[in-house]
Order: sequence, then C-alpha cells, then structure tokens
Amino acid sequence: MEINQLKAFVTVAKLNNLTRAAEALCLTQPAVTAQIKALEQSLGLALFERSTRKMTVSKAGEHLLPTAEQLLALATQIRSTASDLQGELSGQLRLGIPSEHLDFLRLGELIHRLAESLPLIELQTVVLPTDTLIEQVSIGQLQAAFAISSYPPQDIFWLPIRSVSFRIAVPLTLYPQLTLGGWQELAQMPWLDGPLGSHIHVLLRELFERRGLSPRIIMHSESTAHFDALVRAGAGCALIREEIALQGVQKKHFAIWGHTKADAILSFISANETSQTPLIIALVSMLTEIWALDPSFTAF
Repeated sequence: MEINQLKAFVTVAKLNNLTRAAEALCLTQPAVTAQIKALEQSLGLALFERSTRKMTVSKAGEHLLPTAEQLLALATQIRSTASDLQGELSGQLRLGIPSEHLDFLRLGELIHRLAESLPLIELQTVVLPTDTLIEQVSIGQLQAAFAISSYPPQDIFWLPIRSVSFRIAVPLTLYPQLTLGGWQELAQMPWLDGPLGSHIHVLLRELFERRGLSPRIIMHSESTAHFDALVRAGAGCALIREEIALQGVQKKHFAIWGHTKADAILSFISANETSQTPLIIALVSMLTEIWALDPSFTAF
C-alpha cells in the first residue's frame, strides 16, 4: 500500500468520476485505475463497484475512506514538518561550562529552549577550568562556553551575563582560631583549591598574592561546585559563591571570614569567527531572554 494509491482512492471516491479524478491527479485514467487495482489487491477488498459508465464506492470502501483521508492528512503533515526541518540548524554543539551548580548557570533553561527551537542540535557539555575553556573556544575545539573570570578574555567574543562574588568560607571548628588573626593566619589554614586555571584557583591566588602570601593547599579538586559540603564537613577553607556562603552561615554549616569578596563575571564566549554564525546568534538570543539581558547591549 502506497500513499499515491490512497490518494487515487480518495480522489475517485470524492469526485465519483474517474475522468475528473485523473485530471485532478494529473494522471491518465489507466494510471489511476492501475493504482486503485493495486490498492484493492493489497487490501484484499473491492473498494468500488464498477459499471461501464461510473465507479461507485463499495460498502468496504465507505468504511475505509475516513481512515484513508486521515492517513493522507498525516502524510501531508509529515512532509510539511520535514520541509520545515530542512531549514533548521543541525549537528552537534560542544558547550564548555565551568565547575559550578547547573542552576546557577541556568543550563536547564537553555537546554529546554534548544530542544524546542533547534530540535536537530545535539548538545554536548564539557566541564573544564576557565583558562582551558577560553583556550579551546579560541582554537575552535569548543563552539562556545560559559566562563567565570575577573577580566574579559582577549581576542574572542565575550558577552557578560552577570557579576558573581565569592566569599571565604571557614569550617566552624577552625573559625575560633581566626577571630583575632589576619591574612597570615588565614593563609596557614587548610585550603581546598580547584584545578590549575579554574576560576576558583585564579581568584584564590589573586586574593593572597596581592598580600604577598600563598594559601596552604591540602586538596586540589577537579570539581569545585560542591566545596560548601566539604567546608561543612570541616575539610578546610574554600572560596564559595556568595549566595551559597550566606545560606551556609544562616544554616550554621560554616562561617564567613571577614568582608572580603573575590569578584568575577559570568560570561558567554565564542571565537570571533563563529560569533556571527546562525547557531551562536540563536544561543545569544536565548541567553538574552533567559537572563533578561539588555538586547541593545553590544558584546565585545
């Protein structure tokens, strides 16, 4: 059974005239007759009662006609959808992300919008330190990335999304030792650090190096998104995003040392040569809506 056979059956049944049906289908009468006979043979039913002057729909044909019409409508819908999809972007999007809570990056909202607007795009996320994200974007290993850094990266497309601050979180068991101490005493505390080039690593080094000090690192972790749990367990001090740090203090999970903040910017980056491709333009448009960014703002 083929779509053209169903179309011939429905057209003849509706017009009740073989000649007019052939004209409507832009076929010869023998061709239409052959399609209907082939359909009847595949179904094992006579769809028409034939006479020398006309073809009348049989009882079986009347029962099958509504279903045939539904199938033709579905076929039309499939062709229309396929035609629309031919103009859609397709392929894989390699998106780099820092080690942070996914809700902070609003990644779920972005994935939802991608699935709705660009159904042929397959998203692959890669968690890497910020320096590596910037490097891989610049050489084309990643098409785009979210990055957290103190300063705008050079020579790539950079769209600032929001400011972000990190606070010094200290385990409750260690905090009494720091009540009368300063930066020197703080540097001697056990510290949790991210991998080389990560935003946590860079911000932590900047805090101490500007004071001529280095923190005593007891652990390097590829994942920094859940340092709050390690500080709560008493493992050591760490830089924690301010929103999470304040929640931890409120719940008495740990303490915040002083009023020092390490400030950075969450941004969306891509290589200059890919920033004007349809996919990146679509991503920027989605991020503008998700984060309520000023659409008139010009990225660097």
